[in-house]
Amino acid sequence: MNKIVSKEYFSERVVKLVIEAPLIARSRKAGHFVIVKVGEKGERIPLTIAAADVEKGTITLVIQNVGKSSAKICALNEGDSITNVVGPLGKATHIEKVGTVVCAGGGVGVAPLLPIVEAFKNAGNRVITVLAARTKDLIILEDQIKANSDEVIVMTDDGSYGNKGLVTEGVESVIKREQVDMCVTIGPAVMMKFVSLLTKKYNIPTIASLNTIMVDGTGMCGACRISVGGKTKFVCVDGPEFDAHEVDFDEMLMRLNSYKEME
Repeated sequence: MNKIVSKEYFSERVVKLVIEAPLIARSRKAGHFVIVKVGEKGERIPLTIAAADVEKGTITLVIQNVGKSSAKICALNEGDSITNVVGPLGKATHIEKVGTVVCAGGGVGVAPLLPIVEAFKNAGNRVITVLAARTKDLIILEDQIKANSDEVIVMTDDGSYGNKGLVTEGVESVIKREQVDMCVTIGPAVMMKFVSLLTKKYNIPTIASLNTIMVDGTGMCGACRISVGGKTKFVCVDGPEFDAHEVDFDEMLMRLNSYKEME
């Protein structure tokens, strides 16, 4: 059982939970995720670790209420406990000094992007972060991103905050004015697809952190399989990060959309 230390609403359907998990906090790195379960018969849900505090023994999770199981987690309050938290899982982000890194995050994808932004900045890179959402109320963790970025560009579909337009427009505006050595993108699959298409056009190495259908988190069930460079990979053990230019996003989108009615 992992006790919830604090709860905060980013929006009506997006919740931040800080939970007790000292062993995970001590060993997690940027890019790692956990699998959580509420109730003995609850569904296993993968969530990326947005932050960790080693001294307090806590990790931070950001959850979007999109279905029955995520609603159960979002309904928990400070003092309640999550039945199971397993992790850290997956491969950590490969961090090195490459020059200028553009980090593009959409919606709740900004949560897993935060530790990556922080790690690249600490490695001595120039970090430019592009935050995107449909509207102002859905922009999250802006202050934390600003604290770890050289520049932050905000894009909203409706123009209610920052610049009006898509995340790709924000990314391309940077590419056109200065050399970009690497791009990292995390968010909805369709967003990552178009960021990848854009950076491929400019021959910029790009990493995408994928959030596919996941069950056991150990590579045994095969539910999280994707095609990367024509080969089958499993997000939970081979990822969650892959060369975005090699990912078959159309296949991934087709599999994700097949479960929308159930959600």
